[in-house]
Amino acid sequence: MAVEQAERLKKARDTLRAASQRVAAHLDACVRCGLCGQSCHIYLAEPEPANLPAAKVARVVSLYRRECSVLGRFVPRLVAATELTPASLVELADAVFGRCTACGRCALHCSIGLDVASIIRAGRQVLAAAGMVPDGLQRTVDNQLQTGNQMALPRDELAQTAAWLSEELRAECDDPQADIPIDRPGQRVLYLVNPREIKFFPLSLLAAAGIFHAAGESWTLSSRFYDVTNYGFYAGDDAAARELTDRLMQEAGRLGVQEVVLSECGHGFRSFRWEGPNWLGRRYPLPVRSILELLDEYLTTGRVQVDPGANPDRVTLHDPCNLVRWGGISEPQRRILKRVTRDFVEMTPNRHNNFCCGGGGGMLSMGQYGTRRLASGAVKAEQIRATGAKIVATPCHNCADQLIELSRHYRLGVEIRTVTELIYAAVVRRSTGSQTRRGQPAGTNAS
Repeated sequence: MAVEQAERLKKARDTLRAASQRVAAHLDACVRCGLCGQSCHIYLAEPEPANLPAAKVARVVSLYRRECSVLGRFVPRLVAATELTPASLVELADAVFGRCTACGRCALHCSIGLDVASIIRAGRQVLAAAGMVPDGLQRTVDNQLQTGNQMALPRDELAQTAAWLSEELRAECDDPQADIPIDRPGQRVLYLVNPREIKFFPLSLLAAAGIFHAAGESWTLSSRFYDVTNYGFYAGDDAAARELTDRLMQEAGRLGVQEVVLSECGHGFRSFRWEGPNWLGRRYPLPVRSILELLDEYLTTGRVQVDPGANPDRVTLHDPCNLVRWGGISEPQRRILKRVTRDFVEMTPNRHNNFCCGGGGGMLSMGQYGTRRLASGAVKAEQIRATGAKIVATPCHNCADQLIELSRHYRLGVEIRTVTELIYAAVVRRSTGSQTRRGQPAGTNAS
């Protein structure tokens, strides 16, 4: 046991040295002004010192100084350096996993531009090397590596869901050829989805399939790799994140598609669109983009016709941190919602300045932080309440889960929908001029 622990601590030290090199310019830059606290949804909801972004950064920096600086090694108290031990790693885990979603909002308002989220991720990398990723998050990573998806769903569940959804699609589109294809080679698009769409919210997948049908798109799912999420990114496990990215590229090559389109997922978009080439150390051989970009293209070019009267209630939009602040996708969803709804209103603040919902950073998979997660959502709940909206659109299934809980917990009485679902509710069939869907759109409703 002692030998195993020593080996883990050695891996943690080696990882700390390597990870700190990538953020070295930021590690000793904090001037302790406290301005970051006013930007952090966790601190604003529970204003205790440990929740200050600067305090979370200090946990990582103290270990860095002890391991990587001369003063830290010889006069640790002088520079507030902390030795890397099992106890100090437990404290680190509480700071970087339990008190931070790495949303990056604090960096926008930092007086010196400190990249807090990157420092937090360096701390997560150290914990991953030490085998101290929180159990729920680690199980999710293991599920992806072992079964190909975060929920460990068997392949036949995907096939069965696609089969009955295809029947529904044929009825709604009045087209006997309409279907949800799996492993169909030579299609233009490989579409990745969140496994929750297979298990709990299949009408979200139906909505995407219905829009693809209306647009005459050539697309397919893959039974081998269909999960748009990458929990190696959240865990700080670059090896796992790299493996999942490589599997995606291999599957795209096997099926011979022309591009990969990612379902509505904040961290999935950031992981596979932006971080993936860095993990692999090479450029992708084909484009990877969000479904929002493709749907915006459909509406702009007229490939899909919509009737905004199908969505008469007031709709507001939540901006997922990894999609908007980190991923740069802020306008397609707005152009879409203005076309498919009668009454669209913005939250304040919005776009890259929007507050995190509190469910990111892997928080939803770490049950031990559930109370803190819901408390941190108070800021987002008040943002939503102020809009007077009945529907909250969010282009992220992870955010949708958190927002559903927030609606119940804070008695908001709102429904949570993806952007895709709202489009499908408004799609007009060319043959009859009627809406594709009758009644409520497919949805992740919560009240």
